[in-house]
Amino acid sequence: MIKKMKYSVLILIIFTSSMIKAQLENDQDISKVGTTSAQFLKISSGGRGLAMGSANVAISGDLTSSFWNPAGLAQMKGIQVYFENNGWLAGTDYNYGAFGFEWPRVGVFSLSLTMLTSPDDLVRTVEKPNGTGEKFNAQDMSIGISVGKSLTDQLSLGASIKNIRQRIWHSSGQTIAVDIGVQYKTPIKDLILGASIANFGNDLSLNGRDMNLSVDPDPNNQGNIEFVNAQYETDAFPLPLLFRVGIGGHLINKENLNVLFAVDAVHPNDNYEYLNLGLETNINKMFSIRAGYPGIGKKDAIEGLSLGVGLKYPIMNTSNTLVVEYTSADFGPLGIVQRVSLGFNY
Repeated sequence: MIKKMKYSVLILIIFTSSMIKAQLENDQDISKVGTTSAQFLKISSGGRGLAMGSANVAISGDLTSSFWNPAGLAQMKGIQVYFENNGWLAGTDYNYGAFGFEWPRVGVFSLSLTMLTSPDDLVRTVEKPNGTGEKFNAQDMSIGISVGKSLTDQLSLGASIKNIRQRIWHSSGQTIAVDIGVQYKTPIKDLILGASIANFGNDLSLNGRDMNLSVDPDPNNQGNIEFVNAQYETDAFPLPLLFRVGIGGHLINKENLNVLFAVDAVHPNDNYEYLNLGLETNINKMFSIRAGYPGIGKKDAIEGLSLGVGLKYPIMNTSNTLVVEYTSADFGPLGIVQRVSLGFNY
C-alpha cells in the first residue's frame, strides 16, 4: 500500500511540474488572443461545471469528465447518458451529448459529441453586397472517445482522443487531438487534487472549393492568357491548448448537507492565465445549488457570475436516477447564456 501511495504521489508531481514549467516559460506580456483555431473546444460542457465557474478539474466525477478531466470518469458507476442544448453567443447553437459505461476491473469508457452551429446567412460579394441569393452557415464538431481508470484508491488517470472538424460553407478542415488527466485524493480528508491537458494535437487549416479562383496574371497585357486557375492558401493555426490544475474538497460533509468548493488555475496558449472559483451546496443528495466566478486575473475578461441548480431524482423507487440541471452564466456585453441539461444514470 505504501508503494502504491509513493507511486501515486510521484506521478502527480511529475504531471503538475510539467505544467508549472510551461507556465513559467510563457511570456505573459502577450496574450496571443485570436491565434488559435477551434475555439468551440473551450466552451464548458455540463451544467454543473459551467455553474461552478468552470472550476471542475479536481471534482469532476460524472460523464462530463470527458471534457474537464478524463480521470474523473473513473468515479462513474453503471451506465450514464447526458445531453444539453442552449443558444450560445451571437446566435449560435451549442449541443453536447455523451454516453458512458463502467467495465468492471477495466475502467470507464465514454463517447461524446460536441457541436456548435451558426444560423444561415446571406452570401455577399463586392458586386452584390445585398446577397447573391445563396446562403451559407458554419459548423464545428468534435467526436471523442475517453477512458478513465482508478489505479489505486487515491489515484485515477484518464485520456481522450477526439476528431475535430470545422466547416464554413464549402471549406473545411479537421485534425486529431488528445486529452490526459489525473485526480488524486490526498491524505487530507475530503481534499482532491486534479490536473489535465486538453486539446494537444496538430494545427488546423481550412481547404475546399471556396478557395478556388481564376486570376489574370497580367491584367495590363491584352491578348495573353486572361484566366489562370488558382487557389487561396490558408494558414494552419494551433488548437487552443489548455493546462488546468485544480483543488477541491468538502467544507461541510454531512448526511443531509454537503458543501463543496473548487478552485482551478488555467494556463491557455492563447490568453493570460486565470483562476476559476466554484461552490456547490447539496441537500439530501438530491437538490444542488451552485455558484461560480470564472476568469479571475484574466485581462479584459468579460465573464461574470454564474449560477445554477440541479436535481437528481430517483425513477420509480429504483437505483436509476434522472438528472436535471439549469445554469445561467453572465458573459458581459455578449449577454446571459442559459443552459438546460438532462442526464440518466442506470
